[in-house]
Amino acid sequence: MGVGPASGGRGGVREWGLGVGPVSWVGGAGAAVSRCLCSRGIYCTESIDIMKAIILAAGYGTRFNRDLQHDTSGDFKHLCGIPKPLLPVGNKALISHWMAAIEKINFIDAVYVITNDLYYVKFEDWAKEFRLVKLLNDGTRTNEERLGAITCLQLAITQFNINDHVLVLGGDTLFYEDFSLSDVLAQFTELQSTDCDSSLVLAYQCKDEETTKFGILEIDENFKVIAFKEKPSPTETTSRRACPCFYIYSKNTIPLIANFLQEKQNSLLEEKDAPGNFLCWVQSRKPVFVHHVSGRFDVGNLPSYIDCIKYFQKHGDAK
Repeated sequence: MGVGPASGGRGGVREWGLGVGPVSWVGGAGAAVSRCLCSRGIYCTESIDIMKAIILAAGYGTRFNRDLQHDTSGDFKHLCGIPKPLLPVGNKALISHWMAAIEKINFIDAVYVITNDLYYVKFEDWAKEFRLVKLLNDGTRTNEERLGAITCLQLAITQFNINDHVLVLGGDTLFYEDFSLSDVLAQFTELQSTDCDSSLVLAYQCKDEETTKFGILEIDENFKVIAFKEKPSPTETTSRRACPCFYIYSKNTIPLIANFLQEKQNSLLEEKDAPGNFLCWVQSRKPVFVHHVSGRFDVGNLPSYIDCIKYFQKHGDAK
């Protein structure tokens, strides 16, 4: 996972195109500014002064812990009791790779990590070295008590009175080494210059047999999301664009999370747990676009964790 050069928030100008005239993205000491030359020949400026990041880390890692209990090699015994975001990947915790990238983006001024009461103390110890991090305890201690990812997201928004654009990350996800957070944020800035309602999500190509494991995005010719299917069979969709837990929601989209939860208040927990369910709901109400990446690691079980650490041993630590 990498952060590109000045395209993030440390200064410099980068040119991007969206088929609507010249667009420039300016990264200064405090803000990202996009300027779009509209059809009237007037520059419309949208300034991203502040963005928040929310890392979802309130899961209990039931599959991962089950795998640890059944592992006969003894190589991973020391990982028992460690929440997935704090698992070592290379020379740091998985979640610390995200912090290394986020700290290079000037206009992200706070990172809210929501966890549970069982692991809260462990996250407190981890957070001591990060100035931007603020922790939130969801109050649960077992997987059966969990609130669900979307409810946790709203809990953070309410608790910290968030009214800015929000980068939402899954705490157990990493991307391949060619991923650039600053490039993704630059594309979001560009989208904001044409429609301040726009949000941005990621997608990568998966195999036919993998569609049943992931949320799958269907898009139009402008890379706008037109449908989201949760773990469809390969015959249910021609798309193979898997959508990881990485979303940049515009500040105009954030209030709709509460509306979604109100509408789903009597629904099963599963409908409020998978973060993609909100994306599925909101894409028909606000524009959502796709940024393609080469791949990701979702540390859901022991084999996927082993794949992740082997990858970073070979390619080096995330930048």
